[in-house]
Amino acid sequence: MSVIAAASNTARALAPFANDDLEARARRLAMKYSGGDALEILRVAIKEEFPGRIALVSSFGAESAALLHLVSQVDKSVPVIFLETGKHFAQTISYRKRLAEKLGLTDVRNIRPNETVLQARDPAGDLWKRDADACCTLRKVEPLTPALEEFDAWITGRKQFHGGGRVNLPAFEASATHIKVNPLIRWSRIDINAYFEKNDLPAHPLTAQGYPSIGCWPCTHPAASGDDIRAGRWRGAAKTECGIHGRAPTQAVS
Repeated sequence: MSVIAAASNTARALAPFANDDLEARARRLAMKYSGGDALEILRVAIKEEFPGRIALVSSFGAESAALLHLVSQVDKSVPVIFLETGKHFAQTISYRKRLAEKLGLTDVRNIRPNETVLQARDPAGDLWKRDADACCTLRKVEPLTPALEEFDAWITGRKQFHGGGRVNLPAFEASATHIKVNPLIRWSRIDINAYFEKNDLPAHPLTAQGYPSIGCWPCTHPAASGDDIRAGRWRGAAKTECGIHGRAPTQAVS
């Protein structure tokens, strides 16, 4: 057996134990900081638990400025990963640039799908019409995997009031490979709006047009007043998440 094959077999054998360690660490942190506010959770994660080994994954969507601002209060050099799917609204791209400059973020990374893989699996750019899950996997899930390899943890902006699988989110949770930090789990829409106003944060341009949640343009629509905040995402489909918070993709990234 080659050295590479042996190492691969060893890694696979140790994987369950590594995940057990992540689960235990996430539970410990979630219990310890269950009463902590967002800024405290971020400070602990960025400065104490994962110094130099943590990133923020941001969509630069309707609520994103609040979390980006909080992170900038702790460390403006924290890497911010933006999944540049090639299907974002033009307003999102301009908003990303404006926010990064306003908040002084020094390491915003635009992560794109592999061009060769993109041409092989979605040559016409219309995969979203036939299979939204496959499109999200191609343009978000797979590119994120290598982008996170240098990190032990990543920060998300998910909140319990979003509903669905988010209602029981802890402040710290384990995935197969990382610990995810969710500092805003207890925030409400009122909290977010108040934070925007208090800190003079610019709104995403599309929120004024009735978009409470903003992703890629083909699968994002305005929502009626009183609707669930994510009602405009993948309208008419059972799909409610893009997949980056699910299991790691089994298909190798080329």
